[in-house]
This record gives sequence, C-alpha cells and structure tokens, in this order.
Amino acid sequence: MTLQTFDLDLIHFFRRISIPVARFGLFVVFFWFGALKVIGQSPAGPLVEDLFNHTFPPIMTFGAFIVLFGLFECLIGLLFLIPGTERVVIPLLLIHMVTTVMPLFAIPTATWSGLMVPTLEGQYIIKNLLIIAAAVGIAAHLHPLRVR
Repeated sequence: MTLQTFDLDLIHFFRRISIPVARFGLFVVFFWFGALKVIGQSPAGPLVEDLFNHTFPPIMTFGAFIVLFGLFECLIGLLFLIPGTERVVIPLLLIHMVTTVMPLFAIPTATWSGLMVPTLEGQYIIKNLLIIAAAVGIAAHLHPLRVR
C-alpha cells in the first residue's frame, strides 16, 4: 500500500463517518447537559439562573424554566440522532445558541475576566462555535427540497 492510497482510504473513511459522528456528538452534548438541568445537577445552573433573572419576564419560576430548558436540550439531542429531522433541529439549535450566547453580553462580569479574556463560563459559551460548525456540516450534506 502506498502512502497516497492510505491517504485516500483514510479520507474516504472520514467522509463516510463524519456526519454520523457529528450527529452522535451533538446528541451526547445536548442530551447529557439537558438531562443534568432536568435533575438539578447542571454546573451551568447558576449562570442560567443569573441570565434568567436579568432577561426573562416573570411568567414562570426559574425551577420550571430550567426543567423546560433542559427538556428542550434533550429534544435537540434526540432529533440530531434521527435522519430527516435536520430542517427541524437546526432552527431549534440556532434558537438555543442565541440564548446561550446572551450571557457574554447580558452578564459580562460572569463571562469575562478582562478584555478578550473569558472566564471558564465564557469559554464554555464560546466553544459553542464548534457546535454550530458541526450543525453547518450536517446541513451542508442535506439534499435540496424538491419542488412539486
């Protein structure tokens, strides 16, 4: 086997598994972190509560909100596992990403320790760019809708 053949085989292997691996990774992150919120064990809970108190109208308690938000994350995770749900789950993911990035601006003291120096919480939020990149990769492999 030549180096070029090995390289080509490796590239084809990664092309075959890239979408399933991205789907599974998104499922694990969303379902796991959502489940932690549902059972009240999320390390992000205090940050979410701080954001909730800064931005959410008082139409429900934080306890109810965090459970619903966790279930929303679990739903996103599950939908990423199901081929054919991409056109539903990706807009849900974008809604989630908008809410997730809000602490960078709404509560900067919790997310920045200096100019362009994120706290651990800020890093947790900024890494969501990788989640967006994985979702874009999945969307890039969709077949166009057919016109009837």
